Amino acid sequence: MLGINVIYELKPGQRQDFLDCLEAAGIRAAVLAEPGCLKYDFYCSVDNPDELLLVEKWTDREVQAIHLKQPHMNGLRELKDRFVADSTVELFDL
Repeated sequence: MLGINVIYELKPGQRQDFLDCLEAAGIRAAVLAEPGCLKYDFYCSVDNPDELLLVEKWTDREVQAIHLKQPHMNGLRELKDRFVADSTVELFDL
């Protein structure tokens, strides 16, 4: 299994707007419907109102690579351009 943590540093005051737009676009639901996706959840930092953690779990690296090419990922990239100042990705085998 593959685990991924993505730490988003949102532009000031934009965290909830980012989450709302993700939901409105159906991106999380689309990802969860993909074969091999076991988890795709967002968590808010208690201490930093502009930080958001995305925790992903995939059956393997191959299905996650296919995930990155899905049409709804273009929508995510557009939202990231609009709301995200920086991000860090951590990959690990489970």
